[in-house]
Formats: sequence, C-alpha cells, structure tokens
Amino acid sequence: MVLNNEELKLIEGGGTANKLGIGIILTTIGTFIIGFIDGFLRPLKCN
Repeated sequence: MVLNNEELKLIEGGGTANKLGIGIILTTIGTFIIGFIDGFLRPLKCN
C-alpha cells in the first residue's frame, strides 16, 4: 500500500511522549533508590 501526501500528513507519532514517560519513571526509581540508601547509611532521628 502506498500513502499519498494527505495520508502522510495525518500520521501522528508517539515516540516523544513514550520517551518522556520512561525518563520520568527511571528518574523516580533512581531518586527512590538513592534516598533509600542514604536513609540506610545515615539514619536521622526524629525530634
């Protein structure tokens, strides 16, 4: 099947949104792991 110019203009991609979502998830997981390790190595008492 060959697409003409009008059909090509109607195609929408989603690569950017998927990459952004993956980046947010990886950043969240990384922040949690760093916080967990920091809390384990340097426990602070509640006042």
